[in-house]
Amino acid sequence: MAIQRMDNVGIVVEDLDAAVAFFVELGMELEGRTQVEGPVADQCTGLDGVRCDIAMVRTPDGLSRLELAKYRTPAAISAGSRHRPHNILGTHRVMFAVDDIEDTVARLRPHGAELVGEMARFEDSYLLCYVRGPEGIIVGLAQQLR
Repeated sequence: MAIQRMDNVGIVVEDLDAAVAFFVELGMELEGRTQVEGPVADQCTGLDGVRCDIAMVRTPDGLSRLELAKYRTPAAISAGSRHRPHNILGTHRVMFAVDDIEDTVARLRPHGAELVGEMARFEDSYLLCYVRGPEGIIVGLAQQLR
């Protein structure tokens, strides 16, 4: 049996409201918020005493979601600098297709976004860039050229 789909990507954050605001400004829609705790949360995570605030945001087409999580207990553990380079093992990024990459970056800057490198043109196909958002999350942006 094969997988059915990718349901979501989970990201642990310290400031849940700031992370939600960033991804909503990007164009995602807040699907809902909840708190998870109890034996099932403990069993799934391998942690004891989990109490976690969750916000689920989805792309406008409804096909992709991010689960943003703020751990109340046990406290989240820092993975080090939030300005790590992109080539660290296990480091990932989330990529989004956008209509206007320059406008998107401009709208995200007030939410703390910084370019990781520079905007780059891939042949005559795409404009690409990485921005660092809240909690050091690297977000890739791709604008298809017509």
